[in-house]
Amino acid sequence: MKRLVLASGNAGKLREFRALLAPLSLQVISQAELAIAPAEEPHPTFIENALAKARHASAASGLPALADDSGLSCV
Repeated sequence: MKRLVLASGNAGKLREFRALLAPLSLQVISQAELAIAPAEEPHPTFIENALAKARHASAASGLPALADDSGLSCV
């Protein structure tokens, strides 16, 4: 089974991604399980922050990583 790091500490997101990716034989591991500290999120967009988090988790783990940054917005 291939492993994938979820660059998030959110238990709900971890459950969702595990369920979504299980049919593809992907084992989703949280960055916390690998003792990876959260990445900085200094960017102005959700996309840039998600990329920063995924790149950070991948570099720290040596595994492919996935991140989601849906954030909160006020208009």
